[in-house]
Amino acid sequence: MIEDILQCPAYLTQCLNISLDLSGETSYTNSFKVKIGKNGFWFIPHFPASYVLDNELYQKIYKIANAALYPAKSLLKQSAMYLVETDAKDFNNKRAFYFPWTDVSRRLIISDMESYLQTKDSKKIEIMQDVEIDYDKVTSILIAGNSGSGKSYVLTYLLTMLYLKGISDMYIIDPKCDVPARWAHAYGLDKRTLFPIEEMSNSDFVSKVNDILAKLVTIIYQRQRILYRDPHHQFKHLTVCIDEVLALTDGVPKKIKDSFFSLLSQISLLGRATFVHLLLVSQRFSNDAIPIAVREQANVCLQLGNISKKTTQFLFDVDPDGILVPIGKGTGLFQITDNTHPFQVLPLLTPTYQVKEGIL
Repeated sequence: MIEDILQCPAYLTQCLNISLDLSGETSYTNSFKVKIGKNGFWFIPHFPASYVLDNELYQKIYKIANAALYPAKSLLKQSAMYLVETDAKDFNNKRAFYFPWTDVSRRLIISDMESYLQTKDSKKIEIMQDVEIDYDKVTSILIAGNSGSGKSYVLTYLLTMLYLKGISDMYIIDPKCDVPARWAHAYGLDKRTLFPIEEMSNSDFVSKVNDILAKLVTIIYQRQRILYRDPHHQFKHLTVCIDEVLALTDGVPKKIKDSFFSLLSQISLLGRATFVHLLLVSQRFSNDAIPIAVREQANVCLQLGNISKKTTQFLFDVDPDGILVPIGKGTGLFQITDNTHPFQVLPLLTPTYQVKEGIL
């Protein structure tokens, strides 16, 4: 029944006729028509028309159609109107709004982590059902969200995927000696984990963080020289995970903070070709949390918890208004930017899995 509705334009046409205010113009007056495709639909106006084809109209159609198509399809939110040329012979119908869609996001549920790790592709990380990232194409990963939104839960999932599947070597930096540090201890990564001890000041701690980051920059330059001689050389991924980035440099001297920002920028800009990555977690990624260059280079972004234009302004270029975000813990928005996935900001439901006892 649902597939029949999606293949027939009558349902969407009726929804738009009822909800759109186009100065009395409807499909009944031949003012527009809807055409259904495999990966989306077209809103085709008949020109001349009394309404204006602009971004405001595009977003109105998006909100009406996105709710109408749920739970079968989810429209991919665009930052501006998506105007395309049609194959119509009549010039009056030669242009259209295009609305790409995808299947509605479904939560990934892992009942047996050990079995799951053995059966899945070693370089792919599933985020949701039928949504995965290829770590070979990742620059940096950013995870943002308010307290209690599920950041630590999804972080331990990513760490588990990266380390236990053998995708990446890890460095863990945990300013609060909290979940990431306990995860590292549970899996024998104590020697590559940094957290503050009692007699250490915040400045001392950030200086030690800078020492680790400087070591990674050196590794990047060493790998670059190897690639210069052998462009096809394959390195093992190396990831530095930093929790609570926003709080990390709070109150430290400007010189130390500037060094931290500079090192982050170098890793972000130079690390992709050499398989050196950043995995950063913060309540928000404003300019006082990370450099703009790091934020712009990150191509996997997760925003958990409260979703609004204010909370998403640092990670996404689109207004979240109209995106149907599921309610509950571990939900939000998700974006992959690479040459495999189309530009898309998707509703996010983080995986459900059994965390090793004593970590969370």
